[in-house]
Amino acid sequence: MSRYIGPSWKVSRRLGYSTSETGKELVKRKYAPGQHGQKRVKLSEYGVQQQEKQRVRFTYGLSEKQFRKVFARASKMQGNTGVNFLQLLEMRLDNLVYRLGFAATRAQARQLVNHGHFLVNGKKVDIPSYTVQVGDQISLKETSKDLAVVKAALEAKTVRPEYLAFDADKNVGSLVRVPERDEFLPEIHEQLIVEFYNR
Repeated sequence: MSRYIGPSWKVSRRLGYSTSETGKELVKRKYAPGQHGQKRVKLSEYGVQQQEKQRVRFTYGLSEKQFRKVFARASKMQGNTGVNFLQLLEMRLDNLVYRLGFAATRAQARQLVNHGHFLVNGKKVDIPSYTVQVGDQISLKETSKDLAVVKAALEAKTVRPEYLAFDADKNVGSLVRVPERDEFLPEIHEQLIVEFYNR
């Protein structure tokens, strides 16, 4: 199954979770879309696990194949598999471009990275799934510094996570440390995702 490119607000309403992390999708209608959206359906244990997996998958905008691949990588690492898994997702280049404020959404960040607008430690990286290491610097290419979408996104960004450093004068960001679990996606229960893949 390929990556979903349909209406994101419908997905958020169906999952009962803001995949953009703004909460705007659920302000007017907190129920699922469609004529039967307001009917409450009790989910099975499998359904609850799958819903939690879908919440994270749609938040980061990955295909099922990509998502499973990251989970397989996390399961081979030492420590808590669920926390490792979310940290790997959080350290993706497209996500950090979004977190630093270079893009208004993760989808926009992915497109900007794909089009080769960003440098990691001075070298062009156009792979959105690239895992940024602690100490790596993320910057715009010289020819991309005047992009209107980037300027607008940077002006709108006011708060950045503590695990990131940003130099507003040079428009350069860096990953200071591995993000702690309580610093992102507080509503997600990663253990349900681990149970889903280990069932």
